This record gives sequence, structure tokens and C-alpha cells, in this order.
Amino acid sequence: MYGANSINMQAQFMSQQNQVPTIDANTDDAKLREQTDAFESVILKMLMDNAMKDEKNIFSAQNDPGDKIYKSMYRDELAKASAGGFGFSQMLYDYLSQKG
Repeated sequence: MYGANSINMQAQFMSQQNQVPTIDANTDDAKLREQTDAFESVILKMLMDNAMKDEKNIFSAQNDPGDKIYKSMYRDELAKASAGGFGFSQMLYDYLSQKG
């Protein structure tokens, strides 16, 4: 229950920051695929952030202030690069392309 609540809070925060991509089912196939991949990227980033929130630095006892920012940026780029390969995008694309 806690994990789902945390993801819900993150989704609300991201929507307030206008980071959640919008999907228009009436666009052409290439644009629709791009939009569903962007949506999958957001889902993956939230999952990775939630999974890594209690991560301890096993290589150093120092608490570098830029470390959290760097790791967040890394997970963001990893989520973008992985988007389209986990199935969320494909399921959403299939659903929206049938409705459009």
C-alpha cells in the first residue's frame, strides 16, 4: 500500500510540474508512438525512483549533495532510453490506435 501511495504522490507532483506527456489519439502513427513511448518513460522513471529511494552508497561514506541529482538524471535518461521496450507503450498504442 505504501509503494502505490508513493507512486501516486509522484504522479501528482509530476502532473503539477507539467512533466506528464499528453497523448492525442487523433495524431498520425509516428507521433502517437512517440507520445506513448514518452508516457512509458515517465512510468519507468517513477518505478526506478521508487525502487532506489532507500539506496545506500556502498562505495563511499561521503554524502555528496550532487549525488542525488546526478542519479536522478541518470535514471531519467535510462527511462527515456528504455521506453518502448517494456510493453506499456505498445499496449497503450494498440488501444489508442483502435479508438482513433
